[in-house]
Amino acid sequence: MARVIFLTDFSEEYARSILLGIARYAKETGQAWNLCKLPLSIRDKFGIEAVVEWAKRMKADAVIGQFYNTDNVDLFLQNGIIAVAQDFKKRFTTIPNITGPHRLAGEMGAEYFIKKGFRHFAFYGVRGIVWSDERCQGFREAVARANPAFTFSALHNNSQNDLWYYDSTQLIIWLQSLPKPVAIMACDDNQAYHITEACMQIDGGGNFRIPDDIAILGVDNDETICQLSSPNLSSLNQSVEQGGYDVAKLIDRQIRTPEAGWEDVVVKPTHIITRQSTDIYANNDPYIAKVLKHIHENISQKLTVDNLVTLVPLSRRLLETRFKKEMGTSIYDYVIQIRIEKMAQLLCEGLSVSDAAAELGFSDIKNVSRTFKQLKGYTPSEYRQAMSPTR
Repeated sequence: MARVIFLTDFSEEYARSILLGIARYAKETGQAWNLCKLPLSIRDKFGIEAVVEWAKRMKADAVIGQFYNTDNVDLFLQNGIIAVAQDFKKRFTTIPNITGPHRLAGEMGAEYFIKKGFRHFAFYGVRGIVWSDERCQGFREAVARANPAFTFSALHNNSQNDLWYYDSTQLIIWLQSLPKPVAIMACDDNQAYHITEACMQIDGGGNFRIPDDIAILGVDNDETICQLSSPNLSSLNQSVEQGGYDVAKLIDRQIRTPEAGWEDVVVKPTHIITRQSTDIYANNDPYIAKVLKHIHENISQKLTVDNLVTLVPLSRRLLETRFKKEMGTSIYDYVIQIRIEKMAQLLCEGLSVSDAAAELGFSDIKNVSRTFKQLKGYTPSEYRQAMSPTR
């Protein structure tokens, strides 16, 4: 039986999902894990030394926590206690981290908006926090790669404010300065929520409509925050529960074999959950915007260029030319890309490869697997195994 102390904020969906993953590992391995929550106030008031003493009294095998980089985490190792750092400020080098490919998350956010036809992009984050800085970097670089003519702006707070207490003045000024329509990725759902609240404060919310003028994407898919926001927030989902499972596996291995090496636990971004805050297809060409909307809303149906031509007063050749100019790819290739993205989402949600393919009308599994690997770098089976929370 492992005794594990949590020094984290359980008001966040991220921490609760880590706990679910640990519970799943304990159940699958037939172990009875003892889990204890330690308030963050203990560390803040009495220091990391008090946390170590508490862990010793509890005879804890491991502590999973939001540690400051100034905390002497080596004290845990000196007392025979395994310490795992949850992404908080910066990654540690002497203990394992629960972290992720944050730059990839930023790239996914940018690509999501680019496929919706946006030309103006922005990022709202917190300065000096690794997951915010790297998501911003990935987002900015993906936008620049897509088209040098795209605009980009960023605003970084100096402190990680919580959901309720923050100063919206600077945020409002920044939002007013951005060209519209603009696609904004926030470093997490908390900061995305702040944007929706700020928009409501600008002349009663009448001037900046969401998503028409400002489309907003968060990260973590915290259901409470996303549903609390008005309109509901779209968010990038991550395999956090699987991360909790992998943390438990790491702790179990280190308990059994203390001399074994350790590695960081990587929580991967999986797919984007679209809600009202990004439910728009922005394009200066109204005909292309209409075609984009139809493609995304009917991606599970059979889509052909001939079908799409009937939606707009353009010839097939003119539609294809204008689409290629606006989106940088052909209609056919765009449809394939969106269908593969949808298939990836279904695989993340636990569907089998055959069921996901059938859901999207793919009949040739071999052919779709080849296309999937070209676009995602994995076969559908490999991708499902890596991303599905029910692995």
